[in-house]
Amino acid sequence: MLDRFEKFLNERGLRLTTQRQLVVRTFLDQEEHLSAEELYLLVKKKAPEIGYTTVYRTLKLLAEADLAHARNFQDGFARFEPAHYMGHHDHLICRKCGSITEFTNEHIEVMQEKVAREHGFKITDHTLDIYGVCRECR
Repeated sequence: MLDRFEKFLNERGLRLTTQRQLVVRTFLDQEEHLSAEELYLLVKKKAPEIGYTTVYRTLKLLAEADLAHARNFQDGFARFEPAHYMGHHDHLICRKCGSITEFTNEHIEVMQEKVAREHGFKITDHTLDIYGVCRECR
């Protein structure tokens, strides 16, 4: 992924700096959806000199390069996940604790396609976020 990001940056006249590399590596090491602030706090532990703006701009560049996806789970924060992570998937979001469970379900995918066909609609992309209360919070 770092090679693809570097190519993307070069095409825009930007460099893959040491700071950007650290942000990308830290981001890829995580298994959860991170806000820019959460990623900043993780990166700052490794390199206190890195500013929030560097982390935020790097996340935005990753999203522009289609190497990360920004998600809004109605908590007021954009959260990011690597584009390669798990392939297409949907989310269960707990309204109490904010936990996010990722899942895939072929039956849901088939049903979405069926509904789209019935309405003469061609799906180009979609997200499914289901909100409720997780097992631990019930």
